[in-house]
Amino acid sequence: MLGPLLRAHPSLTPLAGFAGAAILLFGVAPVVLDDFRLNLLAKFLCFAIVAVGIGLAWGRGGMLTLGQGVFFGIGAYIMAMHLQMADAARLGNEVPEFMEIAGIRELPSFWRPFSSAPVALVGILVLPALTAAILGYGVFKRRVKGAYFAILSQALAAALAILLTGQQTIGGFTGLSDFRAFFGFKLSDPTNRQMLFFLAAGTMLAVVALVRQLMHSRYGELLIAVRDQEERVRFLGYDPANVKIVAYVIAAFFAGIAGALFTPIVGIISPADIGVVPSIAFLIGVAIGGRTTLLGPALGAIGVAWAQTAFSEEFPSGWTYLQGVLFIVVVGFVPAGLAGLWPMVKGMPGSRFRWHPAARAVTTEALPEPVTGKVEFR
Repeated sequence: MLGPLLRAHPSLTPLAGFAGAAILLFGVAPVVLDDFRLNLLAKFLCFAIVAVGIGLAWGRGGMLTLGQGVFFGIGAYIMAMHLQMADAARLGNEVPEFMEIAGIRELPSFWRPFSSAPVALVGILVLPALTAAILGYGVFKRRVKGAYFAILSQALAAALAILLTGQQTIGGFTGLSDFRAFFGFKLSDPTNRQMLFFLAAGTMLAVVALVRQLMHSRYGELLIAVRDQEERVRFLGYDPANVKIVAYVIAAFFAGIAGALFTPIVGIISPADIGVVPSIAFLIGVAIGGRTTLLGPALGAIGVAWAQTAFSEEFPSGWTYLQGVLFIVVVGFVPAGLAGLWPMVKGMPGSRFRWHPAARAVTTEALPEPVTGKVEFR
């Protein structure tokens, strides 16, 4: 009965999909999973939030973002710093415990603003996006793209991990851990940990809903047109750099939120969680799931993270090779990812290398007048 209704009213399909996902996450998962598995799923949902942003920037915008660990790390470390200072205040200490052990008796000045919960939350939302805006402006305005952009973003992730490793005031190589409470809620309480799962699940659904709106908006069509025919879009009077910057900032914004949720859920954040390897792992999940689809990046990130947890226990030295082989097979033979298998079975394979209908719509239909109203030939 539901099938004919959805076919008669296609606009109800997304609502049905979100309703099904909400039932699975909020109703089924807490019942069938124990506390450990539920916390593990919450961790995977954080990865899915990052993946949805990568899907927008890479799948729709053509920007191979190999450095999302930078923005993930900014959000994660801001949250960790706030939780550490909140724990120290409850214990009546001037500095967090790890600083006392390291012999640091005075709180560094850059820690002080994040002792306030509102300031920490604003920092989590603003700093990753601001960093991406500054970086994107410097890169895309100079028309850096392709492999050069990928290498640059990866180098930034490596540089941040190296920088954090040498800073004892933020935990050094071991990072920050042993958080006791999350905004007043004890993290040792299973009910509060379930609350964190619901928070991660709700955030992931909200992020997917927002990206869906962007994909079906005029901006989404323009983003695809920039990916496929950048020079033609520039000829029409639009600046492709501005279009890319917006997508890059949105992806960074999502990554910062995911990092902030990851910290209390996992209970630790270290340079190993934000360097080159995690950034590539994010990308692999997106590629395997299907970078040009809406749900493919999220499902791919969750699937890869689950497989890593399951198989690395049995094959600790072989999982990395298996992950690499899977990535090569998917990119080489199923460019649309696992989400593209069904269209292939139906005889309608999709590919990002073909001229996308949305891009054709942007470049052939009447476009609204750009802000400048002037086209310059270079």
